[in-house]
Amino acid sequence: MAQYPGDLERAHRLEDGREVLVRPIRASDEPGERQFFDALSPETRHFRFMRYVRSLNEELLHFFTHVDYERHMAFVCESQGDLVGEARYVREGKACEFSIVIADGWHKTGIAQLLMQALLAHAAASGLETMEGLVLRENRHMLNFVRSLGFEVHPSEEDPALARVTKRLKERVLQTIAP
Repeated sequence: MAQYPGDLERAHRLEDGREVLVRPIRASDEPGERQFFDALSPETRHFRFMRYVRSLNEELLHFFTHVDYERHMAFVCESQGDLVGEARYVREGKACEFSIVIADGWHKTGIAQLLMQALLAHAAASGLETMEGLVLRENRHMLNFVRSLGFEVHPSEEDPALARVTKRLKERVLQTIAP
């Protein structure tokens, strides 16, 4: 596991004046991560997991908080010591699959954009070419949000209730050799 990348921590002031910190998650965030997920509404949990999840089991909580910062990266948004949002990706070759969830009282504050900016920048800097994810088609807010970030939205071949969202992170550079 790589060392904690503290250089990625960024403080932000939201339009409403609140201050937040966007930073990589740490193993010591386990209690805060549990509290964050336990406070999510059933609808928000449904949209995040695409099924009903009552609470995080110990294995999933460990997976969410013990990332290696290379293959698995996660950023959290912290306000006054509480986690209020998180975005993560898991790498698969030159692509990665992402997820994001925001505390119910923090929707439409700008923290989703901050988290995704951090996640997209880290993925691109890590040499990833594509970020993708699955979104419930009924989750219109999420589909509109990812479109605003430049993701393409297509029907999922696996499940008609899902949409596959994809964003190219780097354009392939074609090199020509001079004669």
